[in-house]
Amino acid sequence: MPSAHLALAAPTVPDPMQAPPIRWGVLGPGGIAHRFAEAVAHGTRSRVVAVGSRSAERAAAFAERHGVTRTHGSYADLVADPDVDAVYVASPHSEHRDHALLALGAGRAVLVEKAFTRSLAEADEVFAAAAAGRLLAAEAMWSRYLPTYDVVRRTVEAGTLGEVLVVEAEHGQRLWPDGPERLARPELAGGALLDLGVYPVSFADHVLGGLADVSARGVLTDLGVDATTTIDARGPAGELARLWCTMAGATACTARVVGTRARLEVAGRFYDAGSTVRLVAADGAVLDEYRSAPAGHGFRHEAAEVALALAEGRQETRSMPWDATRRVMGVLDEARRQVGVAYPGE
Repeated sequence: MPSAHLALAAPTVPDPMQAPPIRWGVLGPGGIAHRFAEAVAHGTRSRVVAVGSRSAERAAAFAERHGVTRTHGSYADLVADPDVDAVYVASPHSEHRDHALLALGAGRAVLVEKAFTRSLAEADEVFAAAAAGRLLAAEAMWSRYLPTYDVVRRTVEAGTLGEVLVVEAEHGQRLWPDGPERLARPELAGGALLDLGVYPVSFADHVLGGLADVSARGVLTDLGVDATTTIDARGPAGELARLWCTMAGATACTARVVGTRARLEVAGRFYDAGSTVRLVAADGAVLDEYRSAPAGHGFRHEAAEVALALAEGRQETRSMPWDATRRVMGVLDEARRQVGVAYPGE
């Protein structure tokens, strides 16, 4: 097929405003929870109706900022709130398993921030509890729910690129040593991998459907978490993946999928709602381009998909099924093992 005839696949992600409304409870009113609440309020028909925190002051401040009417001084009280349909778990990685199990034990669906848990073993505990209770559990890897990722996946599946050869992605932000304290602390599952590396690993998993033969190298901080990690791996058909992350410096945060016929370039922070997907011919000509609009409130897609899954009686979201989370956690586990990062209590 001549390159002039190649084109990107069209996105199939539904309009988040078409999803049925549900009532959200927010567990942990930190920075990412503010972004989620704003996305729910402005990009869906759902509402955040309750917030829970160990700090009454933080819960009150969150509630005032987002017009939330119910505040709880404990997570147990939040998940027991009868007005809550689903709980958004926004606590540190080290607490995700316990807080997800708390919500599931109260009969609530859960959307758990990425990385889903500290390890695959913990993820399996959460999914086992969800299966036993016939409840929905999903990872809030928000990028996987975006129209841009849908375009990437469908273009690759259509064979537009020819045979996929290499997937590359990198994510670096200057978050250490002067950034959030949790990233420096092993007891809070700190380091670059779970916070930043999960994005390139999940992108490669999204494109290839799994990674094997993982080889990782890292540079550790004085407290034993990774500041920078590189990962080389293979896809199911032998495709190569070259991925890396760092919390010690800022990078362009780009991604590429290179095929025998053409390549995809994802620019403007590949994981973001405002990123641009370009289809590029072998001679460098841009054949097609896609950018979703508007760029703001990107978390609305994951919130809407959870609402739709609940309405349809499903326990998994289509964009981030349990098998995908398990594959990603398995790669992160192996990378941590190879670079020498272990969290207390594992």
